[in-house]
Amino acid sequence: MERILIVDDEKDIAELISDILEDEGYETIIANDGTSAINLITDEDFDLILLDVMMPDISGTEVCAKVRDLASCPIIFVTAKTNLTSKLVGFEVGADDYITKPFINEELVARVKAHLRREERTSSTKKKNVITIGEIKLNKESFEVYKNDELITLSTKEFELLRYLMENAGIVLSKDQIYQSVWKNNYGDIGTVAVNIKSLRNKLDKEEKYIKTIWGMGYKFVKAVE
Repeated sequence: MERILIVDDEKDIAELISDILEDEGYETIIANDGTSAINLITDEDFDLILLDVMMPDISGTEVCAKVRDLASCPIIFVTAKTNLTSKLVGFEVGADDYITKPFINEELVARVKAHLRREERTSSTKKKNVITIGEIKLNKESFEVYKNDELITLSTKEFELLRYLMENAGIVLSKDQIYQSVWKNNYGDIGTVAVNIKSLRNKLDKEEKYIKTIWGMGYKFVKAVE
């Protein structure tokens, strides 16, 4: 269930928004001032934030600017301010959308759902680009490999070899399969597979917990490490 933080000093409006969104199946948390909102965002995770601009202690724009680095979720301003300058300032401090009061309930729900769908698609794409097995994390998009959050420097072929092994974790791969898939007969010979396996182990897996030799068959990257 997605968690939505509603920040508004007008308690009646905050409760109204909460009721509307809970009827749609969302969990809502209310903060009636900017300070409380900052504390909640610092301590908890939210899938979306609805943020009033005009509040007595800290304005919504100040709250957004302070928490934008802490909260990667969508932030939607809900405010009575309709002038272009206010909207531009909101976008500059990190808001993703702007809804003016008085709002139409159906539009509020539609905007919330649209941003949550977009966030879900983005998260799904990011997850597909990252393979994590045990202590090792490989990012296909940035071409980075980490072990225990420490960046490991690999050559291009070492990276491609590791990616192929991790994408096929749990499957025994012959040297010929690995060579055809990673080197594609461009250069070298099948012996280069063993050389690069040894290099990967030296950099990532000296205990051979992940890259297993299956004698007479090839290699296997384990799915999980005990």
